[in-house]
Amino acid sequence: MSTNNKKVVTLAYGCQMSERDADTLTEISAQEGYTRTDDLENADLVIINTCCVRESAENKILGKIGELKKLKERNPHLKIAVSGCMVQQPGALERLQHRAPHVDIWAGTHNLPEFGRLIRLAEDNQKVAEVWKEPGPAFEATPLAEKGKLKANVNISYGCNNFCTYCIVPHVRGRERSRKPEDIIREIQELVASGCKEITLLGQNVNSYGHDLNISYDFANLLKQVDEIPGLLRVRFLTSHPKDLSDQLIETVAAGQHLCEHFHLPIQAGSNEILRHMNRKYTREYYLDRIAKIREIIPDASLTTDLIVGFPGETEVDFEQTLDIISRVHYSQAFTFIYSKRSGTPAAVMTDQIPLDVKKRRLQYLMNHQNAQSLEWRKAMVGKIYEVLVEGPSKSNPDRLTGRTRGNELVVFPGDPKLKGTLVKVRMREARSWTLLGEILSEH
Repeated sequence: MSTNNKKVVTLAYGCQMSERDADTLTEISAQEGYTRTDDLENADLVIINTCCVRESAENKILGKIGELKKLKERNPHLKIAVSGCMVQQPGALERLQHRAPHVDIWAGTHNLPEFGRLIRLAEDNQKVAEVWKEPGPAFEATPLAEKGKLKANVNISYGCNNFCTYCIVPHVRGRERSRKPEDIIREIQELVASGCKEITLLGQNVNSYGHDLNISYDFANLLKQVDEIPGLLRVRFLTSHPKDLSDQLIETVAAGQHLCEHFHLPIQAGSNEILRHMNRKYTREYYLDRIAKIREIIPDASLTTDLIVGFPGETEVDFEQTLDIISRVHYSQAFTFIYSKRSGTPAAVMTDQIPLDVKKRRLQYLMNHQNAQSLEWRKAMVGKIYEVLVEGPSKSNPDRLTGRTRGNELVVFPGDPKLKGTLVKVRMREARSWTLLGEILSEH
């Protein structure tokens, strides 16, 4: 087979960190002679980078892996690789191998730098499975996996030290490891040189960045340095743990020229009792104090959150307190989830598990409550003018452009496709459930 004709399809499931890892795996495969494609039928290698945060995600992934068996029967030389969090779970590899013997490569989250070698072994018709139990230092594999994109994700750290009782992430991604500031800055500079206009800094908890570097340097310092990179129009970050959100960080965002006034600040639940059982390490009062500080320093900041309903022991009173938080904070958007048992986490063996029908009822009520809040937030934007980064033609209406405000609101508006990658001033004309309709006033 000619190395110039090999094609790879990469499928990513889960969070932005998983998507970023998938791009890294794609770049590694490119170094092994593969060209990226979306055509599964003509692929020589299919990579599935997995998520295990919720059971629904796992079921979806298992279904896709099953579908690939038929594809491989039609295309016997096809190699299939499954990587990421789902594979990294303790005890998962043997179970997955038994269920999907047609998979050629199994790799955990800690093995990314070794993926090229695994591809070469698979090309020699070897079945390979490597899941390191412990991660190495924060690695610098394929720093330009996102080269050429208008918007790119950049890891600033790997792993998590928080051990929330419902969460499998620390068990599959390891303890927190920060990348060196100079490596992050260099990667962003090279991405900007390749045409990137917006960077999202990624970490399971960006607010604790730098604690393990043994230098006097934290996330606020990193943001200030990134803000000064020439040619970069916007900087975002995910995810902030409320317990580590300092006044200094809020003030840094307020003072930044390119730092977007958007905080994704997951509260997960509004009840102190549930927060304690979740091991979130803050109270609702502390969280609301952080919100008040953001509103004081950046009055127009956009706030988004994550919410879990049906955590073990959650009463109707506890649930009402979550609804109360939504009413108090006025989130522009919330990502809402039913609690899902994850084997190996403390919450999975807690008593007082909530029946599924109760969880579904609460989720629907919560979503209705938050959707009304989101629409109210967007209606308040109508008539005002916002800076929008043009991302290109709208997927639902190619005759319109789409872009986002600094607060991460999606906006659709008429305009020339040549404006892609530029900042424009847009007056908001109409608020929809998930988007805003607007009109360009001028190029910015």
